[in-house]
Amino acid sequence: MMRFFKNSLLALVLLFSVLFILSGFGLKPKTEKPDKVYLFAYSTLKNNGKNGLHFAWSTDQKNWFSIGPEYSFLKSDFGSWGPTGKSMSEPFMVRDNAGIFHCFWSVKDNVFAHSESKDLVNWGRQNYIQGMKNFVGKGEDKSVITNVQISQKDGQYLVHFSESGKNYVSATKDFKNYSPSTIDANSSLKLRSEITIQGEVVQGSLFHVDWSLVDNMIRNMESAKFREKQDNSSPKSDSLLFVGLKPVKAQISINGQQSKKISNMLTGVFFEDINYAADGGLYGELIQNRDFEYALHDKKERDEKWNATMAWSGDFKIAKENPIHQNNPNYAVISKGSINNSGFDGIALKANEKYDFSVFVKGSKAIVRLKSASGETLAEAILTPSATWKKINVVLKSSKTVKDAHLEISTNRETAVDMVSLFPQKTFKNRKNGLRLDLAEAIADMHPKFVRFPGGCVAHGDGLHNIYKWKNTIGPLESRIPMRNIWGYHQSMGLGYFEYFQFCEDLGAEAVPVLAAGVPCQNSSDGGSGQQFGIPMEDMEEYVQDVLDLIEYANGSINTVWGKKRAEAGHPKPFNLKYIGIGNEDLISDVFEERYRMIVKAVQQKYPEIIVIGTVGPFFEGTDYNEGWKIADDLKLPIVDEHYYQTPGWFINNQNFYDGYDRSKSKVYLGEYASRGNKFYNALAEALYLTGVERNGDVVEMASYAPLLAKEKHTQWNPDLIYFNNDEVKPTVNYFVQKLYGQNPGNQYIESTVKLSDSNSEVNKRIGVSVVKDNASGDLIIKLVNVLPVAVTPSIETTNLPLTETADYSVLTGTPENTTARPTTQKLTVKEAFSKELPPYSFAVIRIKTNKL
Repeated sequence: MMRFFKNSLLALVLLFSVLFILSGFGLKPKTEKPDKVYLFAYSTLKNNGKNGLHFAWSTDQKNWFSIGPEYSFLKSDFGSWGPTGKSMSEPFMVRDNAGIFHCFWSVKDNVFAHSESKDLVNWGRQNYIQGMKNFVGKGEDKSVITNVQISQKDGQYLVHFSESGKNYVSATKDFKNYSPSTIDANSSLKLRSEITIQGEVVQGSLFHVDWSLVDNMIRNMESAKFREKQDNSSPKSDSLLFVGLKPVKAQISINGQQSKKISNMLTGVFFEDINYAADGGLYGELIQNRDFEYALHDKKERDEKWNATMAWSGDFKIAKENPIHQNNPNYAVISKGSINNSGFDGIALKANEKYDFSVFVKGSKAIVRLKSASGETLAEAILTPSATWKKINVVLKSSKTVKDAHLEISTNRETAVDMVSLFPQKTFKNRKNGLRLDLAEAIADMHPKFVRFPGGCVAHGDGLHNIYKWKNTIGPLESRIPMRNIWGYHQSMGLGYFEYFQFCEDLGAEAVPVLAAGVPCQNSSDGGSGQQFGIPMEDMEEYVQDVLDLIEYANGSINTVWGKKRAEAGHPKPFNLKYIGIGNEDLISDVFEERYRMIVKAVQQKYPEIIVIGTVGPFFEGTDYNEGWKIADDLKLPIVDEHYYQTPGWFINNQNFYDGYDRSKSKVYLGEYASRGNKFYNALAEALYLTGVERNGDVVEMASYAPLLAKEKHTQWNPDLIYFNNDEVKPTVNYFVQKLYGQNPGNQYIESTVKLSDSNSEVNKRIGVSVVKDNASGDLIIKLVNVLPVAVTPSIETTNLPLTETADYSVLTGTPENTTARPTTQKLTVKEAFSKELPPYSFAVIRIKTNKL
């Protein structure tokens, strides 16, 4: 006791001594904050200027403290993801009379950029202003605006900038409307401040602000960094986090009277022509470049071999005189020899299978053969053309199974050929011009409730000229207009809108076509940068009519213009289209909004029964997300399309993402999501997250993993759900999670309570439970997810649910790094199923018939 007293007394003496020294020398305790500080806004050239807007603060303008350091509070979204795109150069900030901060910057192009913020944390939409519009015409606009500065005069703001050594000025009062630029008489204007941060001299904008503003910025930065660290969960970090963790017991109580109606459309697929998903993939055509329309521009002139002769070899030349159709100007002329097509990495054939060969041909007699890599003939037929174009159809039957066959057409004289085609007769549902059977069946096995198509970025394209035009994809194959694919290859359009609608019908799934909102992808690099100011407003009426015509094509009677075209394609009955998507994760700019509203209102007025799905940008938060939701609220859109690709940790930590959504506003279509990997840990994180999606099925209407398909050796994006080559389909572990959800949906969510033997919150968030009832079958479906390195033993009790005595018990389990796990299913008694141990890292589905009360 005496030792404790002496130590305490010594501590008190030291404390009073420190306080005396501090008071005597006028030093303030660290907890005392200044009322005002200086705030400096700047950017750097690091990472090609892509790091965005940074801030530093100081009490004396001598000692500066970078926030972050160099945390990005605002990033430029102008241009492509190439070396010069997304850069922010020479930012300049001004604060208006209402206290709003306005940031302007250069983007290494013919525009200057603007965004605004009240708190420097939450920023408004980015707009890009054509400062040189009245000086340079569209076709020759190669100017680059630099050195943007802002001054104030006579109640308006003057935007000063330089271009090609000359200085210009434009005026604005509202930061939305800008006067035509004029020559700037004040050529020596220098409004930027200069400070030194950690020995580095930087230029930017200086403000004197309340400390509370800076304090809020620091808190937000720290919060963002904490979340980023938390979301980096991995099997390795879990092994440290859960050292010594014992197996967990879970008491799960389910009350059948506590339920709510949820969407019966939750699980679907999103098909985008990326990774050779269409030509060379789902589309059954085995001949590559069948129409000789590959072009250098498909790959932006980066591959000289990518031209009209791509995938062909032999004794031929490309001709253009008197083609079979004006939309298909190229064809091949074979002279006393042969022409060979290698398909897409070879042609896979099966012994005794029949293949439909067709060709437009004119000239002399020719022979078509299917040959192995060694030159052995596997099938052949004689072609007897005439002097004018004639379509010939023959059936070829392969004598062997090979992976690397090629097609040969030979003649002793001169023969012209075009639209050289080879399809397996066994396509999905045996459709002509059909889909590859095994790939289509893999999709069908997921029991998708809907199909979104033809893509996201593909839909709005790489530049104005590359916006996907559905009318170019229908009609006879030879009349369709092929085009460059935004992902760097060629689209034959053989898989067009008719085929998409037909596929949806064959699947029993709702069609969800997506059309551009009058702007191309904000990441465009072809024909200019970014949104390129959208389709000119004088052309928007025609574009809006194209959107309306699509609905008529799908649903109109055969007496309508476009309904008649559908009937001519072989489908007189309407496709009964219910949904249409407008826009795809767009930059929400003024240019976008003007066109978007125009399209949406036109659809709402002419076809009020059509459910319009809007867009809220590419992320789950941020400017585009907030601005997109504001427009959706104003337009009272029935559904909006959200996208996010995140780490497994994010999905683990955000299972309650939709819990707080306002049920009176737009429903959500989670159109694109994935956890950035194809390991079992990724798949389980997605399974866990989907228990939250089911719980919120009263606000989440639909969800689809993305991308769907990827051809080996031709992937532009990873991860994907299903990989494939010419003769194999390789579903990922993520696919089997989607399949288990797709095959076990419900339209009634039943509340459950879960009590664990371990109260650790990190343990709690890695155990997921979802209970739904499928009213059509009467089945009760319980989904259990365990993302822990230890087993979980459930003890399930139900009330007000009359169950039968047996259950189907499916489980998917493996190590976190596993990529080959597959579900197994067995029959159990309900009692056994309700207490069956969940292995470490596992996902189980219990399906039970119920008795009618």
